[in-house]
Amino acid sequence: MRSVRRLLAASAVLALAAGLTACSSSGSGSASNSSAPARPEVKGTVTVFAAASLKESFTELGKRFEAAYPGTTVTFNFGGSSALAQSIVSGAPVDVFAAASPATMKTVTDAKLTGGDPSVFVRNTLEIAVAKGNPKHIAGLKDLTGVKTALCAKEVPCGAAAVTALGAAGVQLTPVTYEQDVKGALTKVELGEVDASLVYQTDVKADADKIEGVNFPEAAQAVNDYPIAALAKAPNSNGAAAFLGYVGSADARRVLTEAGFQTP
Repeated sequence: MRSVRRLLAASAVLALAAGLTACSSSGSGSASNSSAPARPEVKGTVTVFAAASLKESFTELGKRFEAAYPGTTVTFNFGGSSALAQSIVSGAPVDVFAAASPATMKTVTDAKLTGGDPSVFVRNTLEIAVAKGNPKHIAGLKDLTGVKTALCAKEVPCGAAAVTALGAAGVQLTPVTYEQDVKGALTKVELGEVDASLVYQTDVKADADKIEGVNFPEAAQAVNDYPIAALAKAPNSNGAAAFLGYVGSADARRVLTEAGFQTP
């Protein structure tokens, strides 16, 4: 649980820094008020860029955060982590970034745009998504060579994980489509345009009324860590710190675990 402790510590540092800044700008106060820094006020819009696979769980966390901090609104932009990272590097105003792999977060940290070291808050594992009843009787990665398959593009985390898993299984696969995020690959199965796709376990669980998942042993060699960080120039620094702290809370961990994410 070291990563969760680091996340809570990072959010506390951000909150303290914001609070000290507020105190220094307000002038001197009474002796009783100067004994401890005031708790930073958390209000306004908190803008979060997050990997597509976090959509269901983060949407729920956003609602709970708003309830815990009246006067706040959490605005999400869900998508492929690599595209989100590029948007941040290009200057998009963002408070918090949650990526589906350290490699995509590195794009942002290399540009020195985070307000501290990112912390891994969950992990995710691949699964084969198939139609209800598994009509093609897919039992593992080798079975994908004989059916229509969708994969995530290689440059996004779910695609990179798929490449690793397929390599571990010794399977060479030519998909009928490469999708820009995991939800796109999942939708292809839902619509019946492909027989299977490699997605995350959390996506299968979120769509359990439409599809089912097939586990395979090579998935253990392609587990994705999900890092999260506040941005150095976050428009709402107090909100960013508070949201990071909430993601590391016991309440948030329950939501994420129930969604199928693994603790780091």
